[in-house]
Amino acid sequence: MVSDVSLQELHDFAETLGIPPRGFHGDHYDLPQYVRDKATQLGAVEVTSKELVRRLGAAGLRLTAAQRRAFKHEDPPST
Repeated sequence: MVSDVSLQELHDFAETLGIPPRGFHGDHYDLPQYVRDKATQLGAVEVTSKELVRRLGAAGLRLTAAQRRAFKHEDPPST
């Protein structure tokens, strides 16, 4: 799950879904299917992986490969 608006929107929506901060991966959250269903009921829109990357890039929220590697070694954000 990503936001094409802001990371704050993403974290807020994840919290609404009950996803803990440790589920954050730098620019997205991975969601199990049962959470995806709830997310779409609450307004999330499913897109292809290509569209997801395009939207992240357009919003300036896409991490580079180096940033993703560095993020793996950081603590998750506190909410």
